[in-house]
Amino acid sequence: MIKTDLSDSCLISLYKKGNEEALSSLFERHKSRIFTSVFFIVKDKYIAEDILQDVFIKTINIIKENRYNEQGKFLPWILRVAHNMAIDNFRKEKRNPKITLADGSDIFNCLKFSEKSEKNEELSKGSKKYLKRMILKLPEKQREVLVMRLYMKMSFNDIAEETNVSINTALGRMRYALLALRKKIKLKQIAYE
Repeated sequence: MIKTDLSDSCLISLYKKGNEEALSSLFERHKSRIFTSVFFIVKDKYIAEDILQDVFIKTINIIKENRYNEQGKFLPWILRVAHNMAIDNFRKEKRNPKITLADGSDIFNCLKFSEKSEKNEELSKGSKKYLKRMILKLPEKQREVLVMRLYMKMSFNDIAEETNVSINTALGRMRYALLALRKKIKLKQIAYE
């Protein structure tokens, strides 16, 4: 392993000259700070670990392509890269929200008829009817966004345009609709236990 008293700039220079250990030392030096900053945003250890790996891969590619601007400020730069990747992940998750049941399955899978057995079809019809009843109980604006997104397969941009609201408002309505459905489903599960 390379001496850790070398500066970040020296380690990057050594890596550019072909010394793979230099980059390993650099990543090891800053790994915990980067992980902590990502974890603070995503609040999930496994997602944070995945993003950390993506940050390292992106950093390697940027350095190899000579796009890293050497100014002796590696840590703030890589923290900004990590922050941006964590925010991108957060936005991606927000765009595709889902309700997960206690067994880890997605609630909207009950709407898909993948098997044709009578028993499964009857269970799916019951789940579908129950879900429709719960959706009808949602506030009108939340229900409207939910229906446009899930049944009409509209993008949030199109929903925002159609309902004359900002995309953030459309996302917020979808989020509140899903939270309300989750609460109603949990209450039903508790009632049957």
